[in-house]
Amino acid sequence: MATVHETVQETTEQTHSPEIDSKYRLIILAAQRSKQLQRGARPRIGIDPTKHKPTRIALEEVVQGVVPFHVNLDGNEDGEANV
Repeated sequence: MATVHETVQETTEQTHSPEIDSKYRLIILAAQRSKQLQRGARPRIGIDPTKHKPTRIALEEVVQGVVPFHVNLDGNEDGEANV
């Protein structure tokens, strides 16, 4: 069984989006999206929320590019506030 670290490492290696330039940005975005999912937002991908945790759903959404975000000039990320 793969550990969380191995799963995240495999997912970050699969990321081909030019906007996500580091695994740290990926994790920050997924964490922000996971909070939205935990507060009642619906998944933006076809995945069963009863079988997967919000963190896994959020990570998949970010990797697939369905979570819009903006990078400020000072380097901080702003996740999309509207779901």
